[in-house]
Amino acid sequence: MTATDRTIEARGTGQYADVNGINLYYETHGTGRPLILLHGGLMSGEMFGPLIPALAAAGHQVIAPDLQGHGRTADIDRPIDVRLMADDIAALIRHLGLEKADVMGYSLGGGVAFFTAVRHPELVRRLVMASANIRRDAIYPEMLAQQVQVGPEAAEFMKNTPMYQLYQRVAPRPEDFPRLLGKIGESMANEFDFSEEVRGLKVPTLIVAADADMAPPSHYVEVFGLLDGGKRDGGWMGEGRPAGGHALAILPGLTHYNLGASPLFAAVALDFLDKPSA
Repeated sequence: MTATDRTIEARGTGQYADVNGINLYYETHGTGRPLILLHGGLMSGEMFGPLIPALAAAGHQVIAPDLQGHGRTADIDRPIDVRLMADDIAALIRHLGLEKADVMGYSLGGGVAFFTAVRHPELVRRLVMASANIRRDAIYPEMLAQQVQVGPEAAEFMKNTPMYQLYQRVAPRPEDFPRLLGKIGESMANEFDFSEEVRGLKVPTLIVAADADMAPPSHYVEVFGLLDGGKRDGGWMGEGRPAGGHALAILPGLTHYNLGASPLFAAVALDFLDKPSA
């Protein structure tokens, strides 16, 4: 989740798509190679406001959905699960008639982006997965303690937060905020280890984290290692880099809560996405 309160400075074209049993809201900015941009927990596509102009100006058609129960997308009768939401994104890509899209996600959206590539590799050109850990036990213990307190009863205490205020402003059913907190809390309480899914990734992947993220930098180095990264010298011509085209970026001076709005995040993502294929 993110505590950022930044919003989109210039709104794009907003539409709804009936896909995979959900009425999914998305906005489109710019033209060019399609880039699906997936937000963090309790936020919406608006959180990427500072980044979208740079991404669009670099020749990308930025498509920013609001995930299940978030922003302008109403909740449906199923858990908040990154795997189910990944199927929503795959259905959106097909709905838009796109052959392939780059998929870039942060935090909760990073998990959704990851599983979009895992479950639907034929639809994903490149993956950027930011501030998304692959094991629950990688998160710092004090953060796990905070996560178990997230539930419907926390809604009253969150009324002065940007997350609550955003939800009240844009959600189709503002009264659903406690329900969303309950589902998010249940999701975060589940144990998980997606190491095998990482090993099986079939698309070039950039792992991104802040140097003071919700999990230690060593965790993201470990994820890169599962992709055969960091095993040897890269070589003068890059011949020792991971064969799949994977990369790792630990961004200095950032935290889990401001990485998603950082120009540095946009810069490293664009460098990876626009790099010529080997």
